[in-house]
Amino acid sequence: MRDKRVSLQEAAGMIGDGCRLVFGGMVLQRQPMGLVYELVRRGVRDLSVATFVGGNGIDLLVGAGAVKRIEAAYMGLGPFGFAPHFRKAAEAGSVEMDDLSESAMMARFKAAATGLPFLPHKSLLGTDMPRYSRTVQEMTCPFTGQKLHAIRAMESDVTVLHVHAADPSGNVQFPLQRNTDECDQMFAKAAKTLIVTAERIIPHEEVLAHSTQTIIPHHWVHAVVELPYGAHPGSVDGLYREDEAHLREYVEAAKTPAAFRGYLERYVTGVKNHWEYLERVGGLRRLSDLRE
Repeated sequence: MRDKRVSLQEAAGMIGDGCRLVFGGMVLQRQPMGLVYELVRRGVRDLSVATFVGGNGIDLLVGAGAVKRIEAAYMGLGPFGFAPHFRKAAEAGSVEMDDLSESAMMARFKAAATGLPFLPHKSLLGTDMPRYSRTVQEMTCPFTGQKLHAIRAMESDVTVLHVHAADPSGNVQFPLQRNTDECDQMFAKAAKTLIVTAERIIPHEEVLAHSTQTIIPHHWVHAVVELPYGAHPGSVDGLYREDEAHLREYVEAAKTPAAFRGYLERYVTGVKNHWEYLERVGGLRRLSDLRE
């Protein structure tokens, strides 16, 4: 097994303008924020971003002008309200949106993970969602004659996950006690190119000693980045909770373009790298208060 460790800058360099990008995590949990910030620093544009239920990572990219299309079942900040940049962009029509139900969106990822061009589905029957989606077509079951919908597989160029731990070769481990991870595992299986940012890099011997915790095998992974607090200001289940004060600051800054430019300058474009960002948000003393 080869060593797949790269720097954050090298990983971000794998994502160019116009990339079709899939995000792991759910809402405020395990969002690959460190990589998001690096993409903004690099000035990446015209991204088509897809996820199951999206949160602050995609919303910040929208606010930074990096996104042209979003495919998701939900976009928001959980207890902190709507995703402000996404909402304004969707209402203005400056970002395209393909909105499906959770089960239909999951069908898209299941199809990609199993190498199929589509999956038959029926949760959208009786709704108007198919009228506004480029990824849904009516079909007739060849066995029963039943009316169904064909849900197109999720196509992507690069998939990005933030995880608890990985070894240098890309074997990804989650703790036994955790929130649901089925989405991240499916996203990884469907990926053409998979980038993993990890809270810590562990020796391969630790993977062998706790093999049941490996949910993503090394041969699915193309690049691994060690990135402590890489989901901040979101959370990593079992490690640290959301930074509520920072998320409130984000929501407040999103109210006006000038305030958000100031936010980006302070926390993203005005710092050189992830380590300066961690110092800017309060350093280890502040971050340790978030540990679970």
